[in-house]
Order: sequence, then C-alpha cells, then structure tokens
Amino acid sequence: MVLFLLFESASGFGLFEHVKTDEVSITSDEVQESIQDLQRFSKICKLKSFLPFTSAEGALENINAISEGEITEDLHKFLELNMPKKKASLGVHDPKVGNVISETLSIKCKTGTLVAELLRGIRVHFDRFIKGMKAGDLHQAQLGLSHSYSRCKVKFNVHRVDNMIVQSISLLDQLDKDVNTFSMRVREWYSWHFPELVKIVNDNYQFCQLCHLIKDRVNLTDALLPEIEKITDSMDVAKQVLQASKMSMGTDISQIDMMNIDAFALRVVSLSKYRMSLQKYLAKKMDACAPNLSALMGDQLGARLISHAGSLTALAKYPASTVQILGAEKALFRALKTKGNTPKYGLIFHSSFIGRAKPKNKGRISRYLANKCSLASRIDCFSDTHSSTFGSKLKDQVEERLEFYSTGKAPRKNIDVMQEALRIVEKEEADEEGEEEEAPKKKKADKKSKKKGKKRKAEAEEAEVSEKKKTKKKKKDDSEKKTKKKKKKKTDK
Repeated sequence: MVLFLLFESASGFGLFEHVKTDEVSITSDEVQESIQDLQRFSKICKLKSFLPFTSAEGALENINAISEGEITEDLHKFLELNMPKKKASLGVHDPKVGNVISETLSIKCKTGTLVAELLRGIRVHFDRFIKGMKAGDLHQAQLGLSHSYSRCKVKFNVHRVDNMIVQSISLLDQLDKDVNTFSMRVREWYSWHFPELVKIVNDNYQFCQLCHLIKDRVNLTDALLPEIEKITDSMDVAKQVLQASKMSMGTDISQIDMMNIDAFALRVVSLSKYRMSLQKYLAKKMDACAPNLSALMGDQLGARLISHAGSLTALAKYPASTVQILGAEKALFRALKTKGNTPKYGLIFHSSFIGRAKPKNKGRISRYLANKCSLASRIDCFSDTHSSTFGSKLKDQVEERLEFYSTGKAPRKNIDVMQEALRIVEKEEADEEGEEEEAPKKKKADKKSKKKGKKRKAEAEEAEVSEKKKTKKKKKDDSEKKTKKKKKKKTDK
C-alpha cells in the first residue's frame, strides 16, 4: 500500500508520495541525517501535486478549517482528484482531520512517528520542492497568514466582554490592596502633626479628604465646619475634629513636608474615586455578559469566579462540584495528600447565603449554591436571550432552601420555578417584539398626521388668500362705483 502525505503550508496544500522505508529505522541517526539532506530526502518523498491558495482570504479560510478539524471544498476536490482510489493511504498530522477525510472520502488515514518525521522533512525542504518558489516567498506567506489568523481569532472575541471582566476584577483587587496600603501611610505620616484625627475618623477615604482640606491644624477654624460636615456626614464629628485641633499634642511641621503629605493624600483620594468608577464599570459589564450569574452571586463574586476559571465559557463547562471548591485548590490537594477532609467551599464562601447559614448547614448550602451558580453561568454562556430572570429565580430558590434548613418549610420544585421563569422571559420577548412592531406603525401614523396637518395648513392659507382677493375686489368695485356716481353728478349739473 502506497503512503501519501498531506502537507498544509501558508502557500497551499502539497501532496507527497512516500517511497517505502523501514518504520523502525526512521528515528535512527542515519535516517535523521538523510531527512536534513535534500538529495537523500528527495529519494524518500516526491511531490505529486500542489494546490496553491489564490488569495489571502482563501488561505485564511482553509487554515481556520484545518485548525478546527474540518476540510474545505478546495481540499476535498484536491484529494478526490489526486489520491488513488485503491491501495493507498494518506498520512496527516492531525488525527481529527484524518477522521473527517476518512469519513467523507473513504480514504484510509495514518498518523504516527513515521508520518510526523516525514512531514518534518517536507517542512524543511518544502520551498525547494515547488518550482518558482523562493525561500523568502514562503516566509512572507507564513508571516501574512499568521497575522490574519491572529487578527481573526481576536475579532472572534470582540463582543464577548468576559475578557474585560477578568481584567477589571484583577485591577479592582489590586486597587483595594494599594489604596489600603497608601491610606495607612497617610494616616501614619499625618499623625505626627495631628494624631487625634485617627481616633475620630476611621474611614480611610474620609481621613485623606480631611488631610487635604485641613492641612495645617492651626488654620482649622469654624469656617471649615460645613465642609468637614460634608465629608464626614456628621456635625458632631466635625465639632470633635475642631475641638481636637485646638488641644492637639502633635508636632509642628514645615510647609514643604505638608505639601508632600497633601499631594500624597490627594493622590489616594483620586485612586479611591477611580475605584468607585471601576466598580460601576464592572457592574455594567457583568450585566451585559453574565446577568444571571450577577443576579445570583453579585457583581464582584461572579466576576471573581469568571476570572478564576479563565472565561465565562470555561466556568460554564465546569461541573458544580468544581465550582464549589473553585479557589480552594491548595486546601483540596493538601487534604488529598494527607488523606484529610476536603474543603466545603472556595470563592463562594464570600456569598451572603453561606454566611447566613448555620455551621452544620454551610456544606449543604454551598453544594446547592454551586449547583445554581453552574446553571446560571451555562444560561448566560449558551442562551441567546439577554435577561436576568433566571438568575433572580435561582436566587429565590437558594433563599427558600435557607428557609427550609431553618424552619422546615418545603421549597418549590425546580421544574416549577424554571417553567415560571420561561413564561416571564417569553412574555418579555413578546412585549419587545410588540414594541418593535408598534414603532413603525407609530412612525407611519405620525407621518400621516403630519401630512394631514400640512394639507390643512395649505388649505387654510389658500382660503385666507382667496378671502383677501375677494375683499380687494370688493374694495375696487366700491371705489369704481363711487367714481362713476361722482362723474354722473358732474354731468347732470
């Protein structure tokens, strides 16, 4: 049986015929040296046919199909035309492509070390097998195709915002650490000058704002009380700050030192404001990408689950048991190594549901919550409808389960809750379709009413013009009659 080899390159498909060699000796040093030498390798493999790509779009289409384990019409016709129908097998690099070719064309396909080594040799000498091809041409084609392939893969993920969610939650966690560290540095630094302020104001954001407002405590007067009240939301706290400034035990500080403290405090305030805006941005992104997961777990916890899994699709493919211990991998492997108890929860421990459950029910509610979280992520990932109805209904189910553990009241069945959610979603879709249908009707009605209004205005204008003409004619007739009468009187005299 003759072995043919299919080689996919950036410039086209090549079909090579293999002259028989021992498969056992293919990995020997002598054979490896012969693969590197073109004269010796050309005796092992010979080019039978070559199908060049006619355009960059065609090359990209074919490479996308090969990467996904499929074949295009061009490759199908190429193999059907050049491959012998009997006593021949085809060596391919990817087993998935081999399975598709064997199913569609009934050609026996092979993979293995022999095929891999021969394809490696073809890759080394491919530009010399094709007449009229230079070494630089193949490199240029590979470079252009790699750029277009990468660009295509990036564009495939433009409308999926889970990448932005992963980056946002990572930045949010980093900002929390940094703002907390910087705030402690401001507290320690400013406390040399005004140590009593630390005990009065506990909030870091408010403390940095007050540092920027007060600066030197000597300048603190009753005129600043309204601004201090605006920052602290309490007149009592503002009065305490004013009273403490008059009796402070802190040291005096130079103007240049105060300028540095003020600049640093202002930077911490700006970072805190940016953190608030980033949190709002994350909430919008979660509502756009995973509304059901956000409704069930909250914006930040849902984003952390997506970030830890890598993407929303990866999270949706996880079983509920994996979601339950997601984030507790170290504890899990330690328990498996020491043969101890495995962890009951990972990141989902930060959910309010587990915090509200009694200690004996925390494991149960974590399993139940992980189950609902897995359902919500799958609905968000694979459903075409954009609605948070399922997430809110799943949240109600977790609430009912908590109530069942505390009072014994039986919760509703899952099928009943899901049917109710489906009815709500269908009703919402019907309402949206009705609004879309009514919108053009309203536009048509508005256009008709505008046309009628214009006609009425035109008719009214025409009536006014005609009335004016009539009045002018009457005036002329009256004036003519008067002149005629005057002439008659003169003639009679």
